[in-house]
Amino acid sequence: MGDLSVNSSIFSSRNGSDPPSVPPSMSIDKLLPALLECFGIILCGYVAGRTNIIPATHAKGLGSFVSKFALPALLFKNMVLLDFADVIWPFFFSILVAKVTVFFFVCVLTLLVADRESRFSKAGLFSIFATQSNDFALGFPIVEALYRNTHPEYLQYIYLVAPVSLMVLNPLGFAFCEVQRRRTGEPQQQSKLQVLGLVLLQVVKNPIVFMVVIGVISHFLLGQKIPAFMEEFVDGLANSFGGAALFYLGLTMVGQLKKLTRSTVVALILLITAKLLVMPLICRGMVEVLDCGSRSSMNHTSLSNYAFLYGVFPTAPSVAIYASHYNMELEVVTSGMVIGTFLSAPIMYVSAWLLTIPWMDSDPLASALQHVSFNISIISLFALVWSVAVMLLSRKFHRIPHIFTINLFVAQLLACVGMIAWNFMAEQDNFLGQVLTFTLLYGSLYSTYIWPGESFEFVFEKSLNITCSETSDSTPLNTTCQQCTSTSCLLVEEEQKVADRQNTDIQSTRHVLVCLLLTVSLLANLSSCLWWLFNKDPGRLYLELQFFCVVANFGQGLISFAFFGLDKHLIISPFKKRLVSLWQGWGQEVTGSAASEEIRLTCTQFLTYHKEQCVRDIAHKKRCGQSSTTEAFLGSDMVRWLQSVGLASDSGEALAYGWRLLEGGVIQHITLEHGFQDEALHYRFTKLIKILSNNNSDACH
Repeated sequence: MGDLSVNSSIFSSRNGSDPPSVPPSMSIDKLLPALLECFGIILCGYVAGRTNIIPATHAKGLGSFVSKFALPALLFKNMVLLDFADVIWPFFFSILVAKVTVFFFVCVLTLLVADRESRFSKAGLFSIFATQSNDFALGFPIVEALYRNTHPEYLQYIYLVAPVSLMVLNPLGFAFCEVQRRRTGEPQQQSKLQVLGLVLLQVVKNPIVFMVVIGVISHFLLGQKIPAFMEEFVDGLANSFGGAALFYLGLTMVGQLKKLTRSTVVALILLITAKLLVMPLICRGMVEVLDCGSRSSMNHTSLSNYAFLYGVFPTAPSVAIYASHYNMELEVVTSGMVIGTFLSAPIMYVSAWLLTIPWMDSDPLASALQHVSFNISIISLFALVWSVAVMLLSRKFHRIPHIFTINLFVAQLLACVGMIAWNFMAEQDNFLGQVLTFTLLYGSLYSTYIWPGESFEFVFEKSLNITCSETSDSTPLNTTCQQCTSTSCLLVEEEQKVADRQNTDIQSTRHVLVCLLLTVSLLANLSSCLWWLFNKDPGRLYLELQFFCVVANFGQGLISFAFFGLDKHLIISPFKKRLVSLWQGWGQEVTGSAASEEIRLTCTQFLTYHKEQCVRDIAHKKRCGQSSTTEAFLGSDMVRWLQSVGLASDSGEALAYGWRLLEGGVIQHITLEHGFQDEALHYRFTKLIKILSNNNSDACH
């Protein structure tokens, strides 16, 4: 399997000669700063949404500004200034054919394998997911950084190619979603002609499509020049797009991975593979076929490389808006958008780096490959030592499927040790040592692809058993005491059962994800072998595949750490509690009486106008012991109720409102062990309520 042990001949063509080197067509030194800029702004947006600095309702307003004002202005400006004489039309048609190919491939495959109840909605939205790229917010800054100094004309292709999805492919996907609506028996029955008219109306009403058409018309009427009286206005709106769009992208990522379930994992893996791997390969292949009559081989190579990078651009966040509008496949689309966005960054960087370096002598390339293997093994080794320690300290290693998981960790750790040892042993004249090191290395490496099979088989069987045997016992418990003093509280036991069931679901999902990711790595290694076996001149993409295989083989520890290295009860919960206590302490020192006044006003408002209705709606008497009862409600029910009566506009505001009620003594957890959370935890109203005032506290009933 292509990695360190292969000799240097893999990087030469079969006739023994190295392909001629050509000067780089892109500025790789500008790429890393551009990636850091883009993903830094995305991270800022995510933090702002995660900490509720900008709630979801405000984020929608920013999204409306970006999609209905800033982006249309940007498209209008560039369509007017576009120089059609410099456009290489075979490249444009290559991307068009590639998008259409992927769209119909995903569509047909989904219609064949998806369940009949939802196959049309999946076919429509999944096809859009695989073809609509984030061209403007994320793609344009990357292309500008790479080609501004060498091929500035490449920037205009972004504005030419992007409308292909909006005007040609997306309407087909919307039509499938409308068909699904009709089949699900919604009350509004429409004829086929009405459905077609509705889809076309949506396309025409889209401000992005509308401004593209207006921009093309203005291009010919205005002679490629925006009138002076409106130039500053258009520039102001257009220039506001970049940062605002990236910040909004970060906001939309908050909470999306929580929607990921076991049933969506396989579809998610396949969609991300289609978008980030299949699409770039087809884009490059189409350019190789359709642009065969290019003016120079150097320009032809540059265009094919550009096509590959364009294909790697992740899915646009607007696809999640489509899924939300139709209320279909929201879990897969939103989770896929988040994961695909962050996976695209390393793929773009490595691809651009490998495509810009000249085809060097085989020896330096083989040496670079071994250095990458060595470095990634060291990093992975530390991650695996941590993961094994967490598994041992959490005492999960003796339970199935974790017993398979820790064997996988050990195999991955030994593979890293073998790679590090090989880096030193390969240069020594010690045949026995090399044989032993090679045996350790490849014995461990291949075993890492065997253990996931055992884990996956158990998780799959267990998930079937859970599905068949689960019973969510909702028999009401009659009977009244305010204090939950039972040594074995039934409500606490119920909370623990729910938490255990959720934890089992999460653990199963993690194991399935790890198994599928390692399967992708195994397929990449197999592809590497077949590529070398059947291609006379492997080419640069084979070199990229080799680097991917190296990172996938010896970077498995990073995957294991990401899924199992941060145990909730051992690491995350204690750290979170400590952080919250520090934050609250700092907040009290800084805000002082202002925070107390906000809590007092919230509690007073709730007690005066809303408590009685809330008690009637969500509070129920439940038995918590043999002879004791309490009137309790779930935290998740309180969050939904606060939104339904208008006290909070979204779950973030509802959570903050509940925290203020808890701080003011209006509500409390039945055992006082938890703060207010949007989960299946039991809370109750207190009889004596202490409300903070400016002076100290008052007592209210």
